[in-house]
Amino acid sequence: MPIGKRIALLIDCDNVSHNSIEGVLEELAKYGMVNVRHAHGDWNNPSLSGWIERLHPHAIRPMQQFAYTKGKNATDSAMIIDAMDLLYSKNVDAFALMTSDSDFTPLVLRMLESGFMVYGFGEKKTPKPFVDACSTFIYTENLINQDEQKSIDTIRTKKKGRNELRGDTSLVRLLRTAVEQTSEDDEWAHMSKVGHYISNNSSFSAINYGYKKLGDLIRATELFEIEMRNDGSAMFIKDARK
Repeated sequence: MPIGKRIALLIDCDNVSHNSIEGVLEELAKYGMVNVRHAHGDWNNPSLSGWIERLHPHAIRPMQQFAYTKGKNATDSAMIIDAMDLLYSKNVDAFALMTSDSDFTPLVLRMLESGFMVYGFGEKKTPKPFVDACSTFIYTENLINQDEQKSIDTIRTKKKGRNELRGDTSLVRLLRTAVEQTSEDDEWAHMSKVGHYISNNSSFSAINYGYKKLGDLIRATELFEIEMRNDGSAMFIKDARK
């Protein structure tokens, strides 16, 4: 994806911790420029004090939404309206939603229908329908830096070893299918094509398995033969069963 992609980051502060915002922004920097940063919530609520400390350092704009009715989440509605305004503004090329609320699943589907990539970030409690709907989804617990990790109860995902990865039948099926569908007549597949196929067909992210790159995860599975070509700049893989 071009570095110049303009990404709108919308944060549901009621349903996601502030501890991972640095990691989220660092991850999004791989895909483009986060030119819109909106944090939605009722800023009169003391529970958002942690978020308030993060707004100015990261140039995040607070979007106030008062809770007019007890028990009703007005933040959801305000964030959806904000997203649709941005969708029609033509000032962004992709969206990033930071939330653990499955109520935003229809919004993700609407964005995808309009041709926008949707990067999802949420806690491990995030319902599967929202996780699966996003173009890519990363659990925020995996993005918390080491200093903050010591002061909170969540634990960063450790790298899953060979046996654990092979025991994940869904992962194995996804990887093998991706290689099969993108391989040439000689049964070798270019790593970039494999990654592109996976991103188009699932919300998979290697980070959720403890690996920064898909290539590193594939090496760890030991399910594929690997060749480095073009002076080591291009990685090709082949199903080891063939």
